[in-house]
Parts: sequence; structure tokens; C-alpha cells
Amino acid sequence: MNEPQRTALITGASAGIGEAFARMLAQEGYNLLLVARRAERLQTLATELADQHGIQCQSFAADLTDPASPAAIIEHATGLGIAIDVLINNAGLSAKDAFATTPWAKHAADIQLMVTGLTELCHRVLPGMQARGWGRIINLSSIAALAPPGASLLYTGIKSYVLNISQSLDMELKPQGIHVTALCPGFTRTEFHDVMDTRDQADNLPAILWQDADDVVREGWQAVMKGKPVCVPGSVNKIVAASMLPLPVSVRYMLGRSMNPFKHTQ
Repeated sequence: MNEPQRTALITGASAGIGEAFARMLAQEGYNLLLVARRAERLQTLATELADQHGIQCQSFAADLTDPASPAAIIEHATGLGIAIDVLINNAGLSAKDAFATTPWAKHAADIQLMVTGLTELCHRVLPGMQARGWGRIINLSSIAALAPPGASLLYTGIKSYVLNISQSLDMELKPQGIHVTALCPGFTRTEFHDVMDTRDQADNLPAILWQDADDVVREGWQAVMKGKPVCVPGSVNKIVAASMLPLPVSVRYMLGRSMNPFKHTQ
């Protein structure tokens, strides 16, 4: 059982990997502040976890594509007297449409959600973690960050940023008792592909490539607690990542053009 005052802030907590993190950390005795857009679903989960595990579990509905949301989340926590000891930056999405024909507002929202908002939340929780000499941050990257780029996909570049900034922060903060891990899952059984309207393509992929969210979360949590700056969960994903990294840039480009299972629509 962990110290009762430790609290985890989880974004994108209403489903998928975020929900799996919430359930695991509640079982471990962490208090929770759950953040997602779907207020009713989020509150239902918060009530369930509080009742099951005897923890304090708060919910806060926020859309992290809104630039005001990171500050609002931390202000809400401060108002409740909550100190954030663990940050799980999980909220994210992807798209399959062509870059040039997608409205800029959509691209800007993706960048705000997965780059600016993620980075701002890290920055805002760090003073408290530094004062207490303890903190854990998991930023959701993707195996896409280690694989060849795909046509039109901002997602690949965004997740590469998350991978690199997480390692940079870990280098800076580990001497202060704060571990930062980039969690790089592959294909995971969640609602992600339903929301992104890529379910048909996803269902055509071999079953061996898929993991359950609970397995991803367990490996990610073990990694951050051990101070590992990068976690690629699953044996198959580890093999895929290791095989891709040594390839020349020209070969990675060719593979990215020919092997992307989620090619954009015109």
C-alpha cells in the first residue's frame, strides 16, 4: 500500500489506457483526479473506484484541445487541496485524413492536446513534486515514434516529440526523485480506433500485434517506478521497434510510404 496522500492525475481517463491506469492505481491505494471530456462517464468511474477501493477520487471534465484547460485542471486541484504526485498524460487521438485538406483548426487542436497541453501539465505539476522530492510522470507516446513515418500523419511527429521530451525531462529531474517515462504502446484493444473511424483497418491486422490495455499499463507503471525513461510494452512491439531503429533514413521513408495501415483519405 502506498502512502495515502499520494494522488495521481490522469488525462483521458474515461476509457482505454487512461481508464486502465485509473483502475490499477486505485487498487494500489492512490487517490485520483480523473480528467476527460465525458463528464457523466468520468463521474461514474470516479464513484465506482472510490467505493471499491476506499480512496478519494475526483473527476474534472475538460477538453484538452482548449489551451485554457491545463491551467484550469491544476487550479481545480489546488482549490481542492490536492497535491499531484503522479501525472499520467494519456489523452490523445489520431486522424487518417490528408494534411493539406484538413482544416488548420483540427491540426492545431491535435497539437494543443498532445504537445502543448501535455508539456504544460508537466511544467505545472513539477514545482510540487520538486518540493516533496518525489514524482512520477508517464507520457503516452507510441511505437509509431520508433517506426517509419506515415503519409499525412502528424501523429508520428507528435509521438516522436513526446518520446524525446520525456527522456530530456527524466535526465533533468531524476536526481530530484522524479521519474519520467515515455510509454510507447503498439496496437492496443481500446475505443481508440472506433473514435478515429479506423476500426475496419485495425481489425485486418494480425492478432499477434495487439495488447490489452491492462498489460500496457502494468508494464508502463513498472517502468516508471524502476526509473526507465522509455517503455515499449510487449515482446512483439520490442522486436518491431528494435528492428526498425537501425534502418537507414531512406529505407524508413520507403517503408512508411508502403506499410502504413491507416492511409489517409482524400
